[in-house]
Amino acid sequence: MKKNNPYLPIWFALILAGGVLLGIFLGNRTGKFNFLPSREDKVKEVINYVEENYVDTLGRKALEEKAITGLLEKLDPHSVYISAEEFHEANDPLLGSFEGIGVQFRIENDTVAVIIPVSGGPSEKLGIRAGDRIVKVDGKNIAGIKITTNDVMRKLKGPKGTIVKVAVFRRGANGLLDFTITRDVIPTYSMDIAYMPEPGIGYIRINNFAATTHEEVHNALEKLQHDGMKKLIIDLRGNGGGYLKAAIDVADEFLGNDALIVYTEGIHHRREVSKATSDGLFEKGDLIILVDEGTASAAEIVSGAIQDHDRGLIIGRRSFGKGLVQEQLDFKDGSALRLTVARYYTPTGRCIQKSYKDGLEVYNNDYYHRFMNGEMEHPDSIKFPDSLKYKTPKGRTVYGGGGIMPDVFIPMEKDSALGYYNQCINKGLVYQFAFDYTDRSRAQLMRFKTFNQFDHGFLVNDALLGQFVKYADAKGVKHQGKDLSKSDRYIKTMLKAYVGRNVLDNDGFFPVLNTIDPGFLKAVEMLKKGEAKIN
Repeated sequence: MKKNNPYLPIWFALILAGGVLLGIFLGNRTGKFNFLPSREDKVKEVINYVEENYVDTLGRKALEEKAITGLLEKLDPHSVYISAEEFHEANDPLLGSFEGIGVQFRIENDTVAVIIPVSGGPSEKLGIRAGDRIVKVDGKNIAGIKITTNDVMRKLKGPKGTIVKVAVFRRGANGLLDFTITRDVIPTYSMDIAYMPEPGIGYIRINNFAATTHEEVHNALEKLQHDGMKKLIIDLRGNGGGYLKAAIDVADEFLGNDALIVYTEGIHHRREVSKATSDGLFEKGDLIILVDEGTASAAEIVSGAIQDHDRGLIIGRRSFGKGLVQEQLDFKDGSALRLTVARYYTPTGRCIQKSYKDGLEVYNNDYYHRFMNGEMEHPDSIKFPDSLKYKTPKGRTVYGGGGIMPDVFIPMEKDSALGYYNQCINKGLVYQFAFDYTDRSRAQLMRFKTFNQFDHGFLVNDALLGQFVKYADAKGVKHQGKDLSKSDRYIKTMLKAYVGRNVLDNDGFFPVLNTIDPGFLKAVEMLKKGEAKIN
């Protein structure tokens, strides 16, 4: 047996030291070895180091924004940083108003076309009309320059009392028409429409929960009840949420005194409980809430409270599943940070937040996964573990951990007879044809002042459908034969709906659209048959 070499540890030490020196030598061939001092503000030191030593020029503000964004992305999907440039675009819909000239527009053939001026707004008061093309703003041409929607917004929005000059092209007018517009506060509405589709049945569609939502809904309920409403449909499909307080106030209209609406709780935020008051306008009477995969956050709070108290039925498809509450931190430069500080829970104790453990990409592609696993067509494709099952006071089973599961499932329509219709809709051909038709026929269409006048006075006949078929054919979508009665009926309805929107805004759109909407039709059927009562 060989004896151990007594000099072996010394050789190892020399080799290690030589390796370190070689590493330093090689490192110095590509750059210095610098060591940041040990300080508490490591993030600040890293930003300083990158700013001073990075190979390309980087502004400190850009570095800070990248650092904040990167940090928040690792927390949860709804903690976000909003730059000063993006802040107003993100916040205006929630405030219930913005300041500008008051027009709805779209970019058509590289020109800004006015769809409809906002009623009572500065543009309408000066005589700007639907169909006008805004060609110049403050003397500068904006037509034919590939201007974006955001660029148009930046030019037309501005503080109340400021002036913007626009030059407008109008069919039949000689030359451009000049308008000097004084910007004003322009109201935005979170309630798309409230009307009576059937005697005794009211319908209210809410697109988000903003500062003015409760007032809008309250006023609509008063009017509908005055007109004889006894039963109600609240449409929250596609409603991405908004203010928590707005959701609580709206839910209060339907729940009895002291009923729990929602509670929020986080590690650093103590439990806060919100209950209904005795001031609700529709605390009794059959109630249906329509939801889908786009129903999120504040809209899910309302849906969850109604479902958990057995107050009404939820109809549609499983909602989005956002159960996180954000608080906003405002910075002096106009930017803001929205940080998740708590989870919200429905009255039965459900947290309906869907999982985000697999990362942001999987979370954001949840709709695709629902579609691929068959959930959009078959409710049996949705599996809930027993730990996510809860009971309502009347013994009904409800579910947590991934959205509000409806009481009555409405599958996404997948009908081979609708193939032609779907192609035309997906390519925007129906919308475009309706816009062009309205533009050509505006003089005749403007005689319609109410929906009843429009509904009875404007029909999409076979001749107009034939014009559309030729238009779609020229755009590469071929009519697939004579036996397309269902597809043709849907196209006729959507053409009428889009023309109605161009003439009467939402009042001319949703009452037409709803006539082919399976969820809406199911809700009306159940209310008429008395099947919405929960025993």
